[in-house]
Amino acid sequence: MDDIDRKLISELRHDARASLSDLALGLKVSRATVRARIDRLKQRGDIVGFSVVLKEDVQSDPVRGLMLIGIEGRGAERIVRQLNGMPAVRAVHSTNGRWDLIVELGTETLEALDKVLAQIRRLEGVTTSETNLLLATRKKS
Repeated sequence: MDDIDRKLISELRHDARASLSDLALGLKVSRATVRARIDRLKQRGDIVGFSVVLKEDVQSDPVRGLMLIGIEGRGAERIVRQLNGMPAVRAVHSTNGRWDLIVELGTETLEALDKVLAQIRRLEGVTTSETNLLLATRKKS
């Protein structure tokens, strides 16, 4: 992968629906070059697909936090299923070390976050937890 491929991928990340002509103009190459490079990147598996980003995907929750959860015994799969059903849960990550799961949470208010935290702490098998509020995001992938 060379600089043109990296720039092309960057442009596609910004706007995957950009026309070949616009991409070619921005990269200072021909339309045929852009098409060939996209085809090659797809065939090699560097590009595995294109997606749609909804407005709600980029809106940030006013109150966000990370909840680190310790689980007793073998209940992790059941707890993950329960967490996935909660609207305030944005992501669930398994991890190693002291904590079994890291849960990304997002709510409209601190009070709503408090209710979600209490609900999670009541799940059977959750033995310990620690929550950190996210104050600012310096970089988002």
